[in-house]
Amino acid sequence: MRAVVQRVKGASVSVDGKEISRIGRGVCCLIGVKAGDGDSDVDYISSKICSLRIFDDEEGLMNLSVGEVQGEILLISQFTLLGDARKGRRPSYSTAEKPESAQALFDEVVRRVSSLHGGKVVTGKFQTTMDVRIHNYGPVTILLDSRKLL
Repeated sequence: MRAVVQRVKGASVSVDGKEISRIGRGVCCLIGVKAGDGDSDVDYISSKICSLRIFDDEEGLMNLSVGEVQGEILLISQFTLLGDARKGRRPSYSTAEKPESAQALFDEVVRRVSSLHGGKVVTGKFQTTMDVRIHNYGPVTILLDSRKLL
């Protein structure tokens, strides 16, 4: 499982011109589910999203998590994070999980993040073209991959 975690001043998701989700200060997370992902991948990604110390403390050091600053979390499924563009010009998505299984695992990430975070957690709409607006702050962008633990 892969995730792109961005510290934001705000973010929103619209589908067909209608806003469906919005957060203020917090993190916007794009999540790609890889074929073969399971519970340990969900645990790793969910825990990291909630515990990354990417918010400034009173001394200006990135020492605080999204929960410690009472931030909000937007989770968006994005299979293109599994794109492999090493050959040719068209990325291959052959390592992405099939939609039915991917949705179940993404939904589990949402449940676990919600239980770990305790604050506002919202999502995009699975397997839909979305207009995502992200006001990245810093900018701070962290890449996570549950299969690259070392």
